[in-house]
Amino acid sequence: MISVFDRPREVSELQNEVFDLIVIGGGATGAGILLDAASRGMKTLLLEQEDFAWGTSSRSTKLIHGGLRYLKQLEISLVREVGKERAILHANAPHLVHPEELLLPLIESGSLGKYTTPVGLWMYEKLAGVPKEERFKTLSREEARKAEPLLNSAILQGAAIYREYRTDDARLVTSLLKTAARLGGQSLNYASVEGFLYDDAGAVCGVKVQDRIGRKAVTFKSHAVVNAAGPWCDEVRRLDSPVKGKHLQLTKGVHLVFSRERFPLKRSVYFDVPDDGRMVFAIKRGNTTYLGTTDTLYDQAIGHPRTLAADVVYLLNAANRMFPTLQLELKDVQSSWAGLRPLIHEEGKGPSELSRKDEVFQTDSGLISIAGGKLTGYRIMAERIVDMVMIRRTAQGAGPYRESKTENLPLAGGDFENYTAVARFKQRLFGESRQVEASTTEIDHLVNCYGTEATAVLERAYALHPEEMEPRWRMLRAELDYCLSVEGVCTLSDFLIRRTGRLYFDRDSLEPFYPAAAQYMAEKMNWTRERMQAQLAEFEQAYFEALSFPEQK
Repeated sequence: MISVFDRPREVSELQNEVFDLIVIGGGATGAGILLDAASRGMKTLLLEQEDFAWGTSSRSTKLIHGGLRYLKQLEISLVREVGKERAILHANAPHLVHPEELLLPLIESGSLGKYTTPVGLWMYEKLAGVPKEERFKTLSREEARKAEPLLNSAILQGAAIYREYRTDDARLVTSLLKTAARLGGQSLNYASVEGFLYDDAGAVCGVKVQDRIGRKAVTFKSHAVVNAAGPWCDEVRRLDSPVKGKHLQLTKGVHLVFSRERFPLKRSVYFDVPDDGRMVFAIKRGNTTYLGTTDTLYDQAIGHPRTLAADVVYLLNAANRMFPTLQLELKDVQSSWAGLRPLIHEEGKGPSELSRKDEVFQTDSGLISIAGGKLTGYRIMAERIVDMVMIRRTAQGAGPYRESKTENLPLAGGDFENYTAVARFKQRLFGESRQVEASTTEIDHLVNCYGTEATAVLERAYALHPEEMEPRWRMLRAELDYCLSVEGVCTLSDFLIRRTGRLYFDRDSLEPFYPAAAQYMAEKMNWTRERMQAQLAEFEQAYFEALSFPEQK
């Protein structure tokens, strides 16, 4: 990734290059393609119209999981493929992909039967290649009540416990981009593709771009272009030719965040909503518990999905049925987010019935588009796409075909022997950070975000004068410095929402600090007063909408 301070020079230099591949879309799929291509020696550029991970890849359920429920839809190949990816991602980024035991309650009138559930879990783990020591176990009714006392004992019949993985989706994207940068892959956020360049034969050979930071039109040339724009995939396809045949069907998913004090789960739970046959996650994360997701058809503005009052009612009702002693109310919600799934339209199917499998489209001009899929499957999806591009380039005489290397490629910050080493690293950093008064919570946050690169943030904190700063602001400013210099942060929202997740998981702490963060960015980036005010207004709108739930339009 590039430093925001180097951006003008780099944009100018990139216009003089001819790339092997340009990737449109800075979510997990696009970032995965960039990394895979760069690791094979391809000169590759990624372009994102907003910030990296701005769309779907910062608004998911933040799980690396195989999709147990897809077995019921007989998506066997999908479950096998993404199930195996879980262990690969955990090995390559143990600071970002955390083992998470999920409790699966078996209830009266639920979709999971007492006898069929063990069979389903056995098949799921067999497909995913789960090692023996990590396999599921079943619990009696009393054992389930002891494992999670908040469960509704009136409908509880038993439970099962199995393993998935929790992640930070936006941080995962950032780590992919940073890893690609080390291998020569380049990326630009706030670079909106407005059209394509074509050679004399009518083949796509580049893109027309609006640089929204530099506020100018530029062009970038390449031998191949891949469209991985997620919910915007069809819009990008239309820049090249009319969309025919298969097209996207967007569905919306909403999540609510509560304090752990108000929603004190002993373990994360994946539970039935008998009213509509869906299942909902309640996931522990730090000092919070988050709940989701919904699944409703979406046909409004792609760039601005909102959490509606009906979404909140649905999730609160689901939680209060499964955890009746909590009696959660609207006032207990601390934050929320809404995201879109770019699924492939299937006539006559409801939102939850649509396949999560990815699809690839190619046009006569050579534009390759990919849509659908799951966060967990980004790596294998990227491998397939780069295979296609490399086979095409090899046929054109561009050099020998090279195999993907990402299966065993540690991501930036993921240089740990195993997951236990992450905990040891946190303990060591806490001991070393006494002089900057970093709390265990802050060290935990830094390592979960940056892995071994947390030391680079602490070095910036050491360089600040302790007597001149409140400790929490000192740590926040050091982190902001790092993200400006290394992670392509261009706006206040980039930092507080996607690089750090604070809007979702630490919203209450932001009010004293976000104006100071905006002021510091203004000084470092030479913003006018008007531009700083615009930055504040943009973030305050997101801050407001995280707890504002309009009625259905």
